[in-house]
Amino acid sequence: MARQGLDPLDGRMLRLLRERPREGLLEIARRLGVARGTLQARLDRLTASGVVTGYGPDVDVAALGHVVQAFTTFEVDQPAREAIAARLRAVPQIIEAHIVTGPGDIWCRIAGTSNQHVQQVIDHVLAVPGVRRSTTVIALSAVVPHRVQPLVDEVAGLPPGPDVRE
Repeated sequence: MARQGLDPLDGRMLRLLRERPREGLLEIARRLGVARGTLQARLDRLTASGVVTGYGPDVDVAALGHVVQAFTTFEVDQPAREAIAARLRAVPQIIEAHIVTGPGDIWCRIAGTSNQHVQQVIDHVLAVPGVRRSTTVIALSAVVPHRVQPLVDEVAGLPPGPDVRE
């Protein structure tokens, strides 16, 4: 994907949309001092170009009872990689997965209700043909939770602002 340029107005708009996700576009346009149509056109452009990827609520997996976060790297047979990736997408507790470089091949973020539950998920994946071994670490706490606003601010040329909803 080509890099999408953001100007300071785009950055401020994205910050407000993240800070106030339930606020209407008319109110956000008023706060920014622009016409609602201008705001809508910018939002449509950022959505069409893939910068804005969704509008759903952020969900805390721990509040759903999945209080253990594990990061597991699986070593896999390369010819089976795509079939393995398809199987990983079918496991609800795998909330993120990436093809990576280094000693492993696929990195997964696993949400479990307990250490034993995480082990069951890992064992399930290890039973998939082509998966050779795994290495897992358990997260104790998040010192920098998932965030994007500081990066949006930097690309848009804005001074650092608060990490909203992150």
